[in-house]
This record gives sequence, structure tokens and C-alpha cells, in this order.
Amino acid sequence: MSTVTRAADTVLDRTLLGYSSIGHFLRRRWWPEDPAPDALTGKVAVVTGAKAGLGKATAIGLAKLGATVRIAVRGDGDAARAEIERAVPGARIVVDQCDVSLISSVRDYAKDLDGEVDVLVHNAGVMPAERTETAEGNEVMLATHVLGPHLLTASLRPKFADGARVIWVSSGGMYGQPLRTDDLQYLQGDYKPAAGYARTKRMQVVLAELWADELDGSGITVHSAHPGWADTPGVATSLPTFQKLTRPILRDPEQGADTFVWLAAAEEPARYNGTFWHDRVQRPTHYLCKTRETVAQRRELWQACGRLTGL
Repeated sequence: MSTVTRAADTVLDRTLLGYSSIGHFLRRRWWPEDPAPDALTGKVAVVTGAKAGLGKATAIGLAKLGATVRIAVRGDGDAARAEIERAVPGARIVVDQCDVSLISSVRDYAKDLDGEVDVLVHNAGVMPAERTETAEGNEVMLATHVLGPHLLTASLRPKFADGARVIWVSSGGMYGQPLRTDDLQYLQGDYKPAAGYARTKRMQVVLAELWADELDGSGITVHSAHPGWADTPGVATSLPTFQKLTRPILRDPEQGADTFVWLAAAEEPARYNGTFWHDRVQRPTHYLCKTRETVAQRRELWQACGRLTGL
């Protein structure tokens, strides 16, 4: 990337215009090349929460590159499988039952999954209007975005193939939130859905870095990324006013999922570990000094995740 292009890319990023479909359109002119058409042939990818939105778009993108895609979902996933197969004729799609918000479900799923895993995409997400707990007593966003993915990564570790990649689907909203290890379950203060969501997305970015350290030297790479502003069923349900105001410039799910697919299949990301990406470029994890966490907080998050998941 030239100096001029990098400057333009930075302006897009800092003004948030880069999060929109306009940013996607402009950046396509200079971003890294696409993965080879057969980059994932013979490989197995697991995508959580792939019944709709970014998850389904990611599954389609991986299937187009030749992967056998296992969509880990709650409830009936047959409709999603049919939609993916229509988008990618001949695609190999397997529907797996896994409620990522439940420790017991994740543990059973990982135990029962046969064969190796080459790509794991932590995509499942929720943003309830009111504070909600799972049947196991964990705040549901913490459980879905943090505890479940942490346990799934640990449980699938023996099944990761050589050169496997783990991708955490975060959010640009995390830039506004610090790492809150003092209130993981969001018990303090008034509940604000967007803030709670962003908190857990910050945790995901930190966990991706910690997992990269944990797996260093194994050949397994771990990344986190954010999709920008994408028009998905989740956004329509959780942020209806935002969707209504920004819909003309929202990305479609395929545009939002592009970087996740690229991270799973391209050669360049394999040279890095623990990095945060958007539109195929590494991004800073902080823009505000007040959001920076301490080494002690990072350690506290890792230990808390282990304790709450029984690791």
C-alpha cells in the first residue's frame, strides 16, 4: 500500500466512513488480492450462528472457496443450509446443533465433533433489549460472545489441523469501551444493550490476542476483525433506529463478511497472529487512551473465562 493510499485508508477509518458501503467500495481498489478459488478445498470450517446475516454470508464465502462448512446453530438449520446450497451449488454443508451461550452445549458439541477443523469462526451474537441470563446463570452476551467461544476454542484445540485459523467476529463498537473485568456479568449500573454488546466485543479482541499467545508456535493463528456497518437481521432487530437512518450506506452481509473469509483463506494473514482487522488491513485496537487495559486486567479476563467455563 502506497503512502497516499495508506493516508486515504486512515482517513476513512478515523471518520467512520470506512465502516460504510462507501468505504468498502473505495478500499476494494487497493486491498490485498483475493484468496485462490480453491484455497479451502479439502478443508473443514466451523461457523457459529450461521443461520442468517454475517454468519450465513461467511459460510457462503467459505463454501465458494471449497470448504466443507459446518454451521453450528440453535434450532432448525435446514433452511440456512438450503440457502447456502442455492448460493453455492455443490457446496458441502453440515448442520450442527450447538447453543454457544450454554457451556454444557459447547462442551458436548466439541466432544462429539468428528475429524479435524481447519477454520473456526466465532460469529454467533446477540443483543437483548433487557439484561438476560442463560439457564446456567451467565449474562447472555457474555456467554455468547466470550465464554462459549473461549470454551469452544479450548475444546477444539486437539482437533485443530496444522495451520488452522481461529477468527473472532468483533465490532467497531468495541472502540468506545474499556475492558471491564470488574463487572463481567453486567450487574452494575443501568443496563444499556449497545454498551454491553461493545464490552463483550472488547473482550473478544483481547481474548484473540491472548489465544494467539497461548497457541504461539503451534502453527495455529488467531485473529479478530470487525465487519463495519452491515445490514443484517440482528441490526434490524437490536438497532432499528440506527438501521433506518444509515440503511442507504450500510454494507450488505457479503461485504461485511469479506474480511472474515479472507482471513480464513488468504496467505497473508498466516504471517501474523493475534491481530485485529477490518477490510483486509490490520487496525489499531485502541483509539482512546481511556480504553487501554492493563496486563493485570488481561490476566483477570483469561482467568475468569477459565473459571466460568470450568477449564
